[in-house]
Amino acid sequence: MSKSTNHEKKLTWWQMSFIGVGCIIGTGYFLGSSITIEKAGYLVLLAYFLAAIGTWIVYEALAKLTAEHPEKGSFRTYAKQAFGQWAGFSNGWVYWSSEMLIMGSQLTALALFAQFWFPNAPLWLSASVFASLGLIVILIGVQLVEKMENVFGVMKIAAIVMFLAIGIAALLGWLEPQKGNAGIEITSKDFLTGSAMGLWVALVYAFYAFGGIEVMGLMANELEDPKNAPKAGKIMLLVLTILYVMSFFVVLKLIPIKSIDPNESPFLTALTQFHLPWIPHVFNAILIIAGFSTMVASLYAVTTMLVTLAEENDAPALFAKKSRKIPLPAFGLTTLVVLLSIVVALLLPENIFEYLTTAAGLMLLYNWMFILFSYRKLTKTTFKDHLKIGIGVVLIGTAISGTLFDKISRAGFLVSLCFLVLIAGATFLKMKRKHS
Repeated sequence: MSKSTNHEKKLTWWQMSFIGVGCIIGTGYFLGSSITIEKAGYLVLLAYFLAAIGTWIVYEALAKLTAEHPEKGSFRTYAKQAFGQWAGFSNGWVYWSSEMLIMGSQLTALALFAQFWFPNAPLWLSASVFASLGLIVILIGVQLVEKMENVFGVMKIAAIVMFLAIGIAALLGWLEPQKGNAGIEITSKDFLTGSAMGLWVALVYAFYAFGGIEVMGLMANELEDPKNAPKAGKIMLLVLTILYVMSFFVVLKLIPIKSIDPNESPFLTALTQFHLPWIPHVFNAILIIAGFSTMVASLYAVTTMLVTLAEENDAPALFAKKSRKIPLPAFGLTTLVVLLSIVVALLLPENIFEYLTTAAGLMLLYNWMFILFSYRKLTKTTFKDHLKIGIGVVLIGTAISGTLFDKISRAGFLVSLCFLVLIAGATFLKMKRKHS
């Protein structure tokens, strides 16, 4: 998930759709999908379809709010206007926490991608290298990465198209799997694999692959006509859903579900079974480059969000201080968070990506729920709007509750709960101090 919102000239709706597709495709799709497939089987296709519907409802609500009430603080400001100071404060910190967990998840994903080339390198070592490079980019200036964002977006889409082309060629019998692989068989019985419980547990990871639409909502102000934001989002999510569902269908036809490894991209698992000596390496290089760009964007988002919170008196004033245009205290806290992520990778190498991804996905969904409630409070809603909001709340609530029924997902849920308790405590203290 990438966070690029700097655009000097106004965008057409189709340009925004293209930028959105490039920005949203990230490690949640390239690596997180392995968890979704492992848990849901063929029902993974339904999981991403349901997540797309929920995502569209949230995106449309935020886009309409932005078009009707343009605000610099976007969903944080809307929460404050709808429910008061406490909602703006807690919303900002929930979003900061989600970005922090997303950054940790991306860092872990990069380290896992690196293991394709360096299988014996410990996870924490690879994570340290990528973290150091990312922090250096933030110190030097993130502008170069922002300028390259469109190129990275094209690379990510090109990687998916390349995978689909190779996968379809294999399904048509033009490519033979290497000796020792079972080969490809298409049967209607495959679509009966997977359980309702697996789908329920997998839903949070499907939603995570669409993370970033809250930033696309912010971009509504960059459109030539902000009223075109819902149309841009509809096309963007339609393209994403088609790419996601097609690519997962091909993965499921190329490799048996039992060979899916949550710590390896399912696309790489599928590609490595064919006599394609350089294709998997090119694909992995694209994954690392694209993943690194989104990690840098998340580092930038974590740092700038902290500065904004400090400027609005929702964080200690210290974090708003800048030296030579660099917010050193905020950057220092980001560095500390990165170090903590590496320590976690050192202590919990087993299933760390699943823990972080679950927690990050949940924090994101808590924010999306607030967006829907703010939209309902601040706009004149019709029966159709109420119905959409209801469907969105049910889908998001289902994704959140599904994490309780899986041991690893439950750990991620408890992590997100700890964050919520801390933020609730800080909100209570702030409101008490304000009224005393």
